[in-house]
Amino acid sequence: MDTFTYSHSDEDLIDQPIGYWASAAGESVVHHIRTMLAEAGLTQPQWWILNQIAAGDGRDKEAVIGTLRGYLNVGDGALHHDISALHDRALLTEDVTGRLRITDEGRSLRDNTAARQQKIRAEIHEGISDEEYVRTLKVLQRMIHNVGGAAWHH
Repeated sequence: MDTFTYSHSDEDLIDQPIGYWASAAGESVVHHIRTMLAEAGLTQPQWWILNQIAAGDGRDKEAVIGTLRGYLNVGDGALHHDISALHDRALLTEDVTGRLRITDEGRSLRDNTAARQQKIRAEIHEGISDEEYVRTLKVLQRMIHNVGGAAWHH
């Protein structure tokens, strides 16, 4: 990986726009994650869906959609489409009551992708302590609150 240097001195960073840097960070990280998922043949919403139904005896379709609808403003229609796409690929099943279950093939893909996801997380967090990461999230959450915004992630 390339050598990292900060864009500005500490004195100059104080005047940098948080909106720009928060947006640039979000776009860069999401692009990196989506690239890895695309290499595995998944979209990000499909990854979320597989994770929602992987534990236990599956989940109700509407509960999955209810949990995920606000993630990156995906919306119900896209989630229904992604559930159908996963079903068409035999990665999940849906019974007559709307309960989604992961297939053996789906579980294998999910488990392999989860291992790759851990490597991606390590790349993203390289050179950042857990304390710095937690503090950054707290600062961003406080800024969201300060401007009357709302954000929550499960």
